[in-house]
Amino acid sequence: MTLARLTRRAVIATAGAAFAAGIPMSAALAQPLEKATVGVLALSSSGPIFIAKAKGYFEKEGLDVELKMFTSAQQVPVAVTSGDADFGVTGLTAGFYNLASKGAVTIIAAQSRDEPSFPLSAYLATNAAFDAGLKTPADLKGKRIAITTVGSTFHYMIGLLAQKHGFTVKDVTMVPLQDVPKMVAAFKGGQVDAIIAPSTVSRQLVADGAGKMLGWVGDETPWQLGALFTAPKTMKDRRPLVEKFVRAYKTALAEYHAAFNGKDAAGNLVKGPGYDELLGIIADATKQKPDIVAAGLPYVDPQARLLVDDIVNQVKFWQSEGQVDKALDPKSVMDLSIAGQ
Repeated sequence: MTLARLTRRAVIATAGAAFAAGIPMSAALAQPLEKATVGVLALSSSGPIFIAKAKGYFEKEGLDVELKMFTSAQQVPVAVTSGDADFGVTGLTAGFYNLASKGAVTIIAAQSRDEPSFPLSAYLATNAAFDAGLKTPADLKGKRIAITTVGSTFHYMIGLLAQKHGFTVKDVTMVPLQDVPKMVAAFKGGQVDAIIAPSTVSRQLVADGAGKMLGWVGDETPWQLGALFTAPKTMKDRRPLVEKFVRAYKTALAEYHAAFNGKDAAGNLVKGPGYDELLGIIADATKQKPDIVAAGLPYVDPQARLLVDDIVNQVKFWQSEGQVDKALDPKSVMDLSIAGQ
């Protein structure tokens, strides 16, 4: 029997088996999916990744994407650096830029960002501090503020606030407590005057009467909170893979944006197409109730465009804080060629 007849017989057998199993012939004969991994946190800011996975956008690009869940922002770029993940999407920290300065990671597209009228991160004052005059974010100068760690996104948010109101990080006392639960405990115990906390945490503190809301970071100092990144070696050696991943990601970004980012003239949410379906996907992935997720959905750019000027500011800020090598060129941490920016 010739090779051609053997091949033809194999195709017919595959098609017959697929038909019997109710599988479309096109799927039965398709090429195997290319495997890839992405490191994420179980937060609503990772929503577009969860949507792309759940709705099959990665598969449509020929990818079998595994989600690797982490518990802190710094773990994600470390995983990309070590090869445990091909991509990462999370908040940007001093640790990320230190890895970027070593040529280990590069930003390829935007993730979430703090924007006006999007309640993502809040400034809160304890009741005692509020009664003593801490009424606005500008009044945080000279106060004790709980954060997770030096070099965290909370650290940068304080830096941005200081830049806006004419003081420096040295004019406040940052109290690093490693994680948000410990920050909350210090806040409730009066060990600090203030806290910057995620939406769900801050709303609960106010509801419990533990403190007063001073404002939202997005209203006060909009900034690029997170990004999608990979290793420069992956960009060089596996560019077709990166192109497929980014296309699927951008499809999900556009869908997320249409569903969740619409606002009326008063700044109130206008639910877009697929709102309930997509909210359910994110709630399942984050293991949170849909109403909790809905209260803190961040802004995402539908075309994955990055706030480049803020990335430059972030690098310069961390350099001024002694957290990042002063020789690092801020523009070198980004390669936005695939995202089309």
